Order: sequence, then C-alpha cells, then structure tokens
Amino acid sequence: MTVPGIDPSVPPSGTGCVECDAAGGWWVHLRRCAQCGHIGCCDSSPAQHASAHAAATGHPFIRSFEPGEDWFWNYETEQAYEGPALADPQHHPVDAAIPGPADRVPADWRSHVH
Repeated sequence: MTVPGIDPSVPPSGTGCVECDAAGGWWVHLRRCAQCGHIGCCDSSPAQHASAHAAATGHPFIRSFEPGEDWFWNYETEQAYEGPALADPQHHPVDAAIPGPADRVPADWRSHVH
C-alpha cells in the first residue's frame, strides 16, 4: 500500500534529534518523519523540532522513534494514523537516556517542557 507522505524505504537520519544534536540541545522524546527519515524532538521538548520539520517541509506524517512504540501521527489532520513498517532501525538505542542525551539535560528539565 502506497501512502503519499510515507516512504517506508527511507532509514532514520540518526539516533537523536538532528537539530538538538547540532546545537547541543536535549529532548524528551523522539519522532521520525515518515517521508524523509528526519529525527526530531517531540512537542513536549523545548525546541519541538519534529513539528517544525513538518511545517517547513510539508511532510505530514511522523512515527514515534521510542522503543516499543509504533504509532503514527498526521500533523495535517491532527489524528493518529495506522502506517506501514518503516526501514530499520525502528527506535533510538534502548539504553539512551529519556530525556536525553543525559549529559545535556538540565537538572530542572521538567520546568522546560511543554
């Protein structure tokens, strides 16, 4: 089944939020663009890079990049979505800190989440 906005063959861009890693930031949870594989931080994270990526690119679908989660979200319809299996890896490393990365998370991190 082909779904516009989802490319199951594209692997994720890495194991952490692209923009947070570049800027030395941190995240609460990670989301994966189902079209291009971009890994961004969730909307609870301070920088909200996953939704910013969707807005900037027009890529509507994300999938959780958390271990044990395989749900999709459509930013255009603001609804959960049942999507196909995506290219591996399916999630960030299971031993990664949440929030993370551990060495960049401030002690008062809860006061920074949305």
